[in-house]
Amino acid sequence: SDLVATKSLFDEVLNELAGVIDIDDDKGGLPTPCTDFDVSQLQTHVLGWLDFFAKALADPLAVSPRPDPALFELGDRPASEFVIVALRQIEKAIDAGISSQMVVMSAARMAGDGVLGMALGEYIIHAWDLATATGRTYTLSDATVDPAHDFLRTMVAPEYRGPDSGFFDAEVDVNANAPALDRLLGFAGRDPSWMP
Repeated sequence: SDLVATKSLFDEVLNELAGVIDIDDDKGGLPTPCTDFDVSQLQTHVLGWLDFFAKALADPLAVSPRPDPALFELGDRPASEFVIVALRQIEKAIDAGISSQMVVMSAARMAGDGVLGMALGEYIIHAWDLATATGRTYTLSDATVDPAHDFLRTMVAPEYRGPDSGFFDAEVDVNANAPALDRLLGFAGRDPSWMP
């Protein structure tokens, strides 16, 4: 069913993220393919937004105030542990039928399946950013990458690209026969051959 499929996508994507999110102290200042952030800043950005997504999906009507991702502090918890806790919250929301509900984001409302798709794309791309910046390998099955890519294709309008919008850089040309992950990265404005 769709529920099981959606949960298995999140399970793979967030478990892979958990595998690359813990950062050694000496790696925090390294550059990343996400040019606005070094490794440490990107880790905080990823966790802050994951906290936001998990809470928004768990509380679609915004009964409680939304956390500000920019103010996120991890504290003493391992980042990987935080990711798995957020995964459980998201899975619970999927079980509760969030994909067919509207979710209050900050000011705007968004379809739940749209929020889920956005989160998938975000965490595939940023997990790759972190892994690549810190010299670790990152792989995902095509069965996980393809649905995220399909969703982003329907969502990323040209006005979401470029330095002013903040979402995606201009698309990078990637060979049509390249692996699914490389094609998704190119679509998201990343160069799959980026090296630190």
